[in-house]
Amino acid sequence: MSHLSESEIQGLKNKAKNLRIDIIKMITKANSGHTGGSLSVIDLLTLLFFKEMKVNPAQPQDKERDRFVLSKGHAAPALYAVLADKGYFPKEELSHLRQAGHILQGHPDMKHIPGVDMTTGSLGQGISAACGMALCAKIDKASWRVYAVLGDGELEEGQVWEAAMYAGNYKLDNLTAFVDNNGLQIDGPITKVMSPLPIADKFKAFGWYVLSVNGHDMAELHDAIEKAKATKGKPTMIIMKTVKGKGIPEIENQVGWHGKAPSEEECERFIKVLEAE
Repeated sequence: MSHLSESEIQGLKNKAKNLRIDIIKMITKANSGHTGGSLSVIDLLTLLFFKEMKVNPAQPQDKERDRFVLSKGHAAPALYAVLADKGYFPKEELSHLRQAGHILQGHPDMKHIPGVDMTTGSLGQGISAACGMALCAKIDKASWRVYAVLGDGELEEGQVWEAAMYAGNYKLDNLTAFVDNNGLQIDGPITKVMSPLPIADKFKAFGWYVLSVNGHDMAELHDAIEKAKATKGKPTMIIMKTVKGKGIPEIENQVGWHGKAPSEEECERFIKVLEAE
């Protein structure tokens, strides 16, 4: 199993820091968007798009590309920041988030945004689509893989567990999914709203290979993905322990920042904090 070098880890961490700044700027400009959950998944998305996945911005519809599904579609700013930096569309578009006449909607839209493989937003549907993609690859005997990211609050959707049963039944070992386990959803702690715990045991019961990692540790994430690629006969679920609002101590673990946009003054302050890292 290959491991990330120290220089690779540092490069990815620097990239993620700059993408956090892009997220803060675009949500502030739009005065709308999901700050907390975008910041909690950006480390993973940075690793996937700049290290792990086989994708080419010059050929966004390449049949042999790996597929990515952001099942927790409200974290779209994280995906947009990565896609723009990767070169799928001009970075200037980030300043037009949620503006009429521009491509970046509040949730990912595969019909208008290059690099988006599935339209998402209705929680639970993204992972179901990812399972369908993975089965298609199996039928076609294709080598490409499917990656999907769910929120831990999203696990309250019954459709997620139908998808989990489906993936286990069809032995979709070309599917790697992640739970952004930051412990908070729009109405409060997941354990108080509708507890999905124990997450690992439930996916194991449906026939998944399950790993638990620090969702902000590039080396741990990479090693888990390598293990997923080597696993045969089972889909893999990687449960990431994350921090909502990661990178900005003032808003970390604050449920009020689930769907709140920073003010101009907060934006400047948060960027200074990130730049000082």
